[in-house]
Amino acid sequence: MMFTGIVTDVGTIKRVEKKSGIVKFEITSAFSADKIDIGASIMHSGVCLTVVEKQFQENNTGSLYSVQAVPETLNASTLKYWDVDTQINLEQSLKVGDEIGGHFVFGHVDGIGTVTSIKDEEGSKRVTIRPPYDLHKFIAQKGSIAIEGVSLTVASVLDNSDFEIAIIPHSWTHTTLKLLAVNSFVNIEVDMLARYIARAIDYDISSLERKKLPND
Repeated sequence: MMFTGIVTDVGTIKRVEKKSGIVKFEITSAFSADKIDIGASIMHSGVCLTVVEKQFQENNTGSLYSVQAVPETLNASTLKYWDVDTQINLEQSLKVGDEIGGHFVFGHVDGIGTVTSIKDEEGSKRVTIRPPYDLHKFIAQKGSIAIEGVSLTVASVLDNSDFEIAIIPHSWTHTTLKLLAVNSFVNIEVDMLARYIARAIDYDISSLERKKLPND
């Protein structure tokens, strides 16, 4: 499945059920239940999860659906912190012919970052995030990145490898980004193109090193 990082609804967790290591989340959404198929993939704050149950809410005002998460997904993302009333960014999977307003996002979290600063900047917000060390090489100024499932552009990379993102008012107010505070944890997915380029460079360097003669 593929997404664009353009959030189309903010859902709310209504129930959390833990059983045999698997956690089931019941989520309310403005998405109509007749537009959600059992087995469909929906991105939840950057994490692609599969719909296992669904029903209409009262007066057909939206849907109540369930997804499940295994321990690996929980440990690799902020899902382990989710509880009743947690709000989450939602995006249904991309369909052929849909507009790509952000960048290609896969819903596979690469790591958890920590918010270190939030500043007002002429009506927008500048947020500084500290990524896991192993993600540093994939983050470049003006490159794309998904934070909590939202497609954003890296405004700058600091000397300590923290990076900054500039968030426009619409993205701030219409997503869960408005709930961020210093020390908040966020799901990070780096741009897949950056990952492939970095891997190719590493491979080329390794190949050159293997070709070196002992006396070089």
